[in-house]
Amino acid sequence: MSDDLMTIRQMCDTYEVTPRTLRFYEARELIFPQRRGQHRLYDRRDRARLILILRGKRFGFSLEQIRQLLELYEPGGTNRAQIAATISVGRDRLADMERQYAELSEAIADLRIQISEAQSRLSATPEQPRG
Repeated sequence: MSDDLMTIRQMCDTYEVTPRTLRFYEARELIFPQRRGQHRLYDRRDRARLILILRGKRFGFSLEQIRQLLELYEPGGTNRAQIAATISVGRDRLADMERQYAELSEAIADLRIQISEAQSRLSATPEQPRG
C-alpha cells in the first residue's frame, strides 16, 4: 500500500472513527475515496478533509457549514475566502457556545441552591416512624 493511500481500517484506527462514519461522510460528498474493487482508499486530501470535518463537528458546526467551508478550498491558492468564512462561522459558533455556557452556569448555580435548600429542609425535619 502506498504511503499516500490509507485503507478504511487505517483511517478508522488513525482518526478514531467508524467505517460507518466514513461511509456517511462519503455519501454526503464530504470526502471522496478512490475505489479499487470493493476497497476504499483515502489520500492526503481525504485525510485533511476528515480532520477538518471532525474539528468542525467538535465545535458544533453543521455538516452543511462544513461542506460550504470545504468547497471554498482552492488548491495552490491563498484560500483567503475559506479562511475568512471559517473565521465568520467560528465567531458565530463561539458566541453561541458562550451564551450556552452562561445559561448552563446559571442553571448549575440555581440547582446547587435548590439542592442546598432541600438538604436543609430534610435535615430540619424529624424522621417519622413507619408503622
